[in-house]
Amino acid sequence: MTAKVIDGKAFAAEVRTKVASHVTRLKEENGITPGLAVVLVGEDPASQVYVRSKGKQTVEVGMNSYEHKLDVDTSEADLLALIDRLNKDATVHGILVQLPLPKHLDSDLVINSIDPAKDVDGFHISNVGLLGTGQRSMVPCTPLGCLMMLRDHHGSLAGMDAVVLGRSNIVGKPMAQLLLGDSCTVTIAHSRTKDIADVCRRADIVVAAVGRPEMVPGDWIKPGATVIDVGINRIERDGKTVLVGDVDYASAAAVAGAITPVPGGVGPMTIACLLANTLTACCRANGLAEPEGLTA
Repeated sequence: MTAKVIDGKAFAAEVRTKVASHVTRLKEENGITPGLAVVLVGEDPASQVYVRSKGKQTVEVGMNSYEHKLDVDTSEADLLALIDRLNKDATVHGILVQLPLPKHLDSDLVINSIDPAKDVDGFHISNVGLLGTGQRSMVPCTPLGCLMMLRDHHGSLAGMDAVVLGRSNIVGKPMAQLLLGDSCTVTIAHSRTKDIADVCRRADIVVAAVGRPEMVPGDWIKPGATVIDVGINRIERDGKTVLVGDVDYASAAAVAGAITPVPGGVGPMTIACLLANTLTACCRANGLAEPEGLTA
């Protein structure tokens, strides 16, 4: 068996096209332009790349992009004051504070100072609670992207056995909630899980989000299962730095029915879903119907 490759890059392009179409309609019919504000504190190289990419793609779909780059020694009071201004700014529909923050800043305090309705990362404790109780919320971008790809591949997920490897607040836990919401039977496995290989082998869907390079070999995968690899790990191989996932791609692709590659799988969907979330937040703020297929 050779697994179907789930092309996240192509799927993300489709999502951005849908978002752009909705943005055009919002402008023409309602005179509204969705706005995304991204706050970057410090000069972390990876964060700078992410912020540039987010800004570029925001503009490409017709939204307003507001970037706020602050010095690494910015005080907590100044950062919170900026967020308060953005919360009150009617032209800003989504607010994202790029993580990680410098160590002198309390990330939980900062994230929870964002208006939950503008929390397009879906990290605010109110959105976490709403998602966990099955209510309308802002949904974290990476799990949302995974869910979109699974729905596109399978149609209905009802009754499927899903295993989520990893219990982070950013991916593992919200991913499990989303799969439950689509009527999967869900197991969260982690570093203390006994017989983790056997747990994985029974799953129709495996979502790997542990941050350990190629941890999941093909013999952990049930024949025909769908594998969503969230991991992005840089390792040295043959004298070069390469990107690999949490799944050993070659051996898993020989067994699985479908699999996401790394790179080019889940990664591109994260920013696409950020744009989708900003559009959704804008529609909700203005009492307009939410675009179908772009949220959970």
